[in-house]
Amino acid sequence: MKLDHVSFASEPDGYEATARRISDRLGVDPYDGGVHPRFGTRNLIFPLSGGHYLEVVEALEHPAALSTPFGQAVRARSELGGGWMGWCVSVDDLTEVEKRLERKAVDGNRTPESGRELRWLQIGVKGLLADPQLPFFIKWSVDSSEHPSAYKSNGDVAIDTLQIAGDRDRLRDWLGTQDPKPLPEINIDWSSPHGTPGIMSVSFRTEKNGHVVI
Repeated sequence: MKLDHVSFASEPDGYEATARRISDRLGVDPYDGGVHPRFGTRNLIFPLSGGHYLEVVEALEHPAALSTPFGQAVRARSELGGGWMGWCVSVDDLTEVEKRLERKAVDGNRTPESGRELRWLQIGVKGLLADPQLPFFIKWSVDSSEHPSAYKSNGDVAIDTLQIAGDRDRLRDWLGTQDPKPLPEINIDWSSPHGTPGIMSVSFRTEKNGHVVI
């Protein structure tokens, strides 16, 4: 189990303008991640070190953006002005997650600018919709050389800390572990356990701009 990526929903002027502002802060150029035809969304990808990436995601005028949990999550966050929508944890096997959540994972696919289609299974976006502190889960159907972080990879920028409004015990239950640090490669700072849950900010280590908080 490890952090896979963090998702930032498009602000009112669109995902390209949103990504430009993030690019200026991080000193990293994004690439076109392509359209998610099953979800009615599209994204731009910032490849980061450690096998992580940041996506700026936008809902399309498409029925899937209204009918699928992921499309609904993106649209809802953008309608609030955009910002951090959620985060995603990768696992090697979704069987235990499916048992715990009592539903099956769904297929996802998109074709980024590299031209090679990416496929995966994901589950847990309904949990994110109900409780935005919770990550969803992904199992990639590609090897690590084709992971979104590997294309135009950038070793100069890394995710350091997620600041989350929520409850660490709720997260551990959701992840199915009581490990005090279930995702050892990143830090999680908890705040406002009784406030509106979700990602408050993400801090990055960059060679160009030092410590950056978005």
